[in-house]
Amino acid sequence: MSILAVENLQKSYSGFQAVKGVTFSLQAGEMLALIGPNGAGKSTCFNMINGQVTPSAGRIRMFGRDVTGMAAREIWRLGVGRTFQIAATFGSMTVSENVQLALLSYHRRWSAYGWAARYYPQKASDLLTLVGMADQAARSCGELAYGDVKRLELAIALANDPKLLLMDEPAAGMAPSERTALMALVTRVARERTIGVLFTEHDMDAVFGHADRVLVLDRGNLIAEGPPAQVRTNAEVQAVYLGSGTLFGVAH
Repeated sequence: MSILAVENLQKSYSGFQAVKGVTFSLQAGEMLALIGPNGAGKSTCFNMINGQVTPSAGRIRMFGRDVTGMAAREIWRLGVGRTFQIAATFGSMTVSENVQLALLSYHRRWSAYGWAARYYPQKASDLLTLVGMADQAARSCGELAYGDVKRLELAIALANDPKLLLMDEPAAGMAPSERTALMALVTRVARERTIGVLFTEHDMDAVFGHADRVLVLDRGNLIAEGPPAQVRTNAEVQAVYLGSGTLFGVAH
């Protein structure tokens, strides 16, 4: 089932066309990577889908509903999670409190007498167990290593039980072993919960090791789409992004 359909998506800034008629879809449970050189239009495309930027033309449909131009907070409430290139948490709060705050926001509950720890402790515990951080629930976020902050951000993004997860460079700033572990975790969660994942990434090991399909943007144009093995041997993709030589065991 298609949970995200983008049709002829365009964005112009004072005559400069950053995204030029991009069309693609994402299925439930699918890992879809959006890659390309700097300035290709990835962030603009990503932010239009998330509701942070209004398209100049085109349509975005989620779960069969037209969401073109809808605000990011409204899209989030439809069941869309989001992580960012630079992960951020409330450093003075504990790991569990950060997750419970996201749960409070989603369920629109607050208390004049207390705060997040009084609500959804089991749900927060379940999410932290899912991302392998149950043993750090009581730690202050200000004490966490960056790899743990990234995992916590994933738990927060799952607080609204999303069926679509948008991840902006999930492996950015992480050590190689941490990148591998995080992408394996994201893939497992996507399969188990039938979540469609659209992610941008510059780490090609993460892309070709975990994506079911790959989209390649260059100068606002979608120049290639398909399975990783097909995309990484595409001559145009090699010329504008991947380069020449031997990559991932494939002679270019």
